[in-house]
Amino acid sequence: MTERRITSRLLWNYLHDPSALAGSALLLLFISAAVAAPWITPQNPYDLTTLSLEHFLTPPLWMEGGAWPFLLGTDDQGRDILSTIIYGCRTSLIVGFSVVFISGTMGILIGLLAGFYGRWLDIATMRLADTVFSFSTTLLAFLLLGIFKHGGIPVVILAICIADWVRYARTMRGSVLEVKQEAYILAARAAGAGNLRIMLRHILPNSLTPIFVVVAVDLAVVIMLEATLSFLGVGVPLTEPSLGMMIAIGKNYIYAGMWWMIVFPGVALILLVVGINLFADWLREELNPKIERKG
Repeated sequence: MTERRITSRLLWNYLHDPSALAGSALLLLFISAAVAAPWITPQNPYDLTTLSLEHFLTPPLWMEGGAWPFLLGTDDQGRDILSTIIYGCRTSLIVGFSVVFISGTMGILIGLLAGFYGRWLDIATMRLADTVFSFSTTLLAFLLLGIFKHGGIPVVILAICIADWVRYARTMRGSVLEVKQEAYILAARAAGAGNLRIMLRHILPNSLTPIFVVVAVDLAVVIMLEATLSFLGVGVPLTEPSLGMMIAIGKNYIYAGMWWMIVFPGVALILLVVGINLFADWLREELNPKIERKG
């Protein structure tokens, strides 16, 4: 009954929070477009058979020289900007969700074991986490991607995961340290429950609430990081679509008046990150009772 009341309260607050609804709508729009990219885009911008230099730097449709179906114009390879943005969002979301899943799983496991067993395991894992955290995630990813010069999306995901697990491990460890002192944990131990049962049945489910907030915030961080790496030329290869790479190419033409090559990918990246952050802010307020709700 209590869980049903909590769910009802969360749903009511969600439906009456304009920022949460706006953020969710933006995120859902980008996810839907990324999934349906092959069916809703005028062309596959990375299929060489669909490209033609006749459409080189075509302006947006409403400008003089614009042509259908290039609603937002084309780039220096004749690729449709709108199609490239949608395919680029697909890459961003694949990297984002993959990193969050892998880093989250690894960090939750490490934090659970460190918080539950403590002692030398806790000391060793937290010192490792402190060491990794002392380095910039961007620089660590930059170093690894520099080593794997011919990597693709899997290498980008691996490079980001190397440092990204730390925030999950720290959050999980702190949550476990609180939960394992609760009376029901002591009662389960007194009833003869083993360590594995206590961890998986009692501690893990009751320690995950703060992780949900980390996941929501981290998704936006990872997407921005992937765009940054691609902008710097060490992210996804040229054969893969990327918003960061589009912005990097577009900056070379901005002073020539081809503003659409950088403005539209930049706006798409901003809207995607803003949508995630709006939802993450609402989730943080709902799951942290110490934060006063707005309004």
